[in-house]
Amino acid sequence: MKTIYLAGPLFSKAERRWVNLIKGYIKRFADDKGLDINIINPQELISYKEICTLGDNAKYEIFNRCRGHLDDVDILVAVLDGSQVDDGTAWEVGYFTKNKQQKQKIVGIRTDVRNAGEFNASTVNAMIECSCDKIVDSIEKLLKTLFIWLYIDIKNGHHQNHPS
Repeated sequence: MKTIYLAGPLFSKAERRWVNLIKGYIKRFADDKGLDINIINPQELISYKEICTLGDNAKYEIFNRCRGHLDDVDILVAVLDGSQVDDGTAWEVGYFTKNKQQKQKIVGIRTDVRNAGEFNASTVNAMIECSCDKIVDSIEKLLKTLFIWLYIDIKNGHHQNHPS
């Protein structure tokens, strides 16, 4: 089974819906193609009730749960929409990039038409853009990229999350 971590802003209803929509597309696509995947959506790692119960300690629990899951991921899908990349998403991309092995991949999805980079040819901030193995501008391109990466990995005999 392969694991995909879905990083993106989760603060407004629109942001949460978009991330959930992306998760649904990936899940349906994987099911249709017979791909065995697990999708981690950070907003599902802790409930609002838990956050309220934990009070000031909630931020540490959220941080630890998200970081712990990033350590066991095959592919990071980063939602890069907005006038600039969400700071939590940027941290997740940076953390994953620092620890990533060659077979692990990062794909960014940016459907926002605004230029959020430093240069005319930039899609987003150079540090984020250069961390991504690929940046796509649609769900269709995201699914195609994931299928190619997952298919190639399966074809090469890598069926475990992190084979030796």
